[in-house]
Amino acid sequence: MSGAEILRVEDVDVFYGASQILFGVSFAVEKGQSLALLGRNGAGKSTTMKSIIGIAPARRGTVSVRGTPVQKFTPDRIAREGVGFVPEDRQIFPEHSVDDNLRIAIKPGVGGRIDWTLEKIYDVFPILASMRGRMGGRLSGGEQQMLTIARTLMGNPDVVLLDEPSEGLAPIIVEKIGELIQRLRDMGTTLIVAEQNMHFCLDIASHAAVIDKGHIVYRGSIDELRANDEVKRRYLAV
Repeated sequence: MSGAEILRVEDVDVFYGASQILFGVSFAVEKGQSLALLGRNGAGKSTTMKSIIGIAPARRGTVSVRGTPVQKFTPDRIAREGVGFVPEDRQIFPEHSVDDNLRIAIKPGVGGRIDWTLEKIYDVFPILASMRGRMGGRLSGGEQQMLTIARTLMGNPDVVLLDEPSEGLAPIIVEKIGELIQRLRDMGTTLIVAEQNMHFCLDIASHAAVIDKGHIVYRGSIDELRANDEVKRRYLAV
């Protein structure tokens, strides 16, 4: 890990109409770190992810990528700045093959960097290699989740946002998704994982932030969170 800061969220407020959802949300992620953004359902995790990618723009505060403020950029511009987003609802192309879903997303990263190619994707995601001609709509939920993660990587992002990657999946599939994310972390991929399931994140995250009612109420290493029974009991119902 170089220690270079990739992304910073500073004092971000987000509103949906007249309703305020996020209140002064702040955290930062350095290159190679994996941050678990934890909280109960409705705590503000998905809105935080959408504020970073520009789908739910901040009304106040800043979102910076490698020191450049991006909170006024459109989502496509933020993606070109190096932010990859894996949405909760996956949004694959059901009438296109696995291979087509991946090829559609091919683009170099910032400065022309190419860390991910089709060959590398199929090496890291062998299950996708075995079904590259299958239509996206015929994949299982877990296979679609893997395809969405792989498709995001084809854009060679500097940081990958994963919104509830274990949501709605069978326990054995959740375990496989966790192993995949752990492998990406071990490869040096910078990750932010929004999750209700703290146990899912314990082996994949290096750091944690806990959000409750739109406020960040805890930040620390994943080991510090593991040892903090009060935070787990109060905010994560563990």
